[in-house]
Amino acid sequence: MSGWDTATLAQEFLDARPKGAPVTPPSHRYAGWNLAAAYEVGNAIFNKRRETGWNPVGRKIGFTNKTIWPSLGMDTVIWAYTYEQTVRYAENNRAELSLANTHSCLIEPEIVFKLKAPITAADTGDVAILEKVEWLALGYEVVDCNFPDWKFIPMDAVADFGLHFRLIIGDTFPVTDPEKLARELRSFRATLFKNGKVAAQGTGSDVLDSPALALGWLARTLDQQGAAPLVAGEIVTTGTITPAPIVQPGELWHTSLEGINLSPLTLNFI
Repeated sequence: MSGWDTATLAQEFLDARPKGAPVTPPSHRYAGWNLAAAYEVGNAIFNKRRETGWNPVGRKIGFTNKTIWPSLGMDTVIWAYTYEQTVRYAENNRAELSLANTHSCLIEPEIVFKLKAPITAADTGDVAILEKVEWLALGYEVVDCNFPDWKFIPMDAVADFGLHFRLIIGDTFPVTDPEKLARELRSFRATLFKNGKVAAQGTGSDVLDSPALALGWLARTLDQQGAAPLVAGEIVTTGTITPAPIVQPGELWHTSLEGINLSPLTLNFI
């Protein structure tokens, strides 16, 4: 089949997500399916959610860690919106999350930023970008995929909410020394534990050389797409620091960081 209807596809994903129902990837159904079409579906989902009371609070950036590309068959970075209904703050750096009605979730430890000024395509250096950031935190993006066996191409993931399910944010720390922080974000190390045992490790440089530079990528991409630019007050999560393991109810996960002053974060799945 060579044609698709944007609104119909958007509604298919909107209907499937609350039930954790499987969806056949559009790339398996439509010849000519492409990234521009996928973002049109994503925008239709965004508009439909706003019509039904969902409040956008920022963006997520996905697949910024190129070390995981081979396992997922990826070759590009993507973005999607996050919402008041999908973002929450951990109390005392501990949180609990139900996996009921999900399809197949992974856990991604990420650096999360809140902006205090717009970031534009002209902002290229990490220090200049961090001067526009109010605070940062360690967070978990829990991603969910409606495609069986996590088999898809980048444009499928864009249409499937950018795979965003929930964002859990730990203690926030104000940006007081952008130059020092820029160095730390390039070199810090993260260790992800499952039930007390090491499950995955990574470093800040795995995230497009630095999570701060991921903000720059997003600003440039939004400009190229003619999408809404990044503005003050937005919360942006920058992509997984480590490989992203599958999660199941009953598991306890926590992440510790070395080389940067951010609190560890614990998440219990039920």
